[in-house]
Amino acid sequence: MSGKVIALADAVARIDDGATIALSGNTFHRSPTAAVHELVRQGKRGLRVVKTAGAYDVDLLAGAGSIDRAAVGYVGFEALFGLAPNYRRAAEEGRLVVEEHACYTVITGLRAAIQGVPFLPVAGMFGSDLIPAREWKTVFDPYSGEELVAIPRLAPDWAIIHVHRADPEGNAQIRGSVFEDLLMANAAERVMVTAEEVVPPEALRAEGAQATVPGFLVDAVVHAPRGAWPCSCEGLYPVDDAYLSAYVEASKDEAAYREFLQAYVLQPAALAGGEPL
Repeated sequence: MSGKVIALADAVARIDDGATIALSGNTFHRSPTAAVHELVRQGKRGLRVVKTAGAYDVDLLAGAGSIDRAAVGYVGFEALFGLAPNYRRAAEEGRLVVEEHACYTVITGLRAAIQGVPFLPVAGMFGSDLIPAREWKTVFDPYSGEELVAIPRLAPDWAIIHVHRADPEGNAQIRGSVFEDLLMANAAERVMVTAEEVVPPEALRAEGAQATVPGFLVDAVVHAPRGAWPCSCEGLYPVDDAYLSAYVEASKDEAAYREFLQAYVLQPAALAGGEPL
């Protein structure tokens, strides 16, 4: 196909070391895992990740040494498997700077980037340890005098968004919850879409449905079937509990984690029955 469709490896190669990347989805749902795996395979370093709530994606990048900063509201495997072991270890050992947020302050930072302002104010945070921990400043409402917390903008160099369908020009459809993905696409300098299906433009128009992410925002389209695995993609496949359980167990030990990484990420043919993800 023509248009903006390129191979996954070529798309990820456009991301420079040190870039700020925003990742789609939420915890185990519609993570851009295929792109995350490729970031690790290409040995990217010094990345800063932005996400409201991450899980396997952020933990994998932390364990592989791909990220050294994380602007996140939450990273963990929730009630299924508990804390994110590689993320925690990297933070405790000083290899990862955690720019801790509440989920809604990540959203506020993205909105500030979209609006082209250096910060946006939020209410309701006083009493939280986040304010002194992050050294966030406060501003006063010139109309009421109310004190508000000023959240600095979060402007990703790249947003990486996994979608159900996209056409070659980047018009993309997401089924189910969009989470913060459209905010990320608008806030980012460049956008990569990985899609379960790449379809002709008329296939999208025939349904009369508008694109969730409009093509004019998108720089690269990658055909990536099962591109969220081992996370879920609504209506197509569920979370792979067995894989994630094995991943978390291996991650408890540094040597075991390296073996797991070699077997299941660095050798892509081992993934998902031979499909490179």
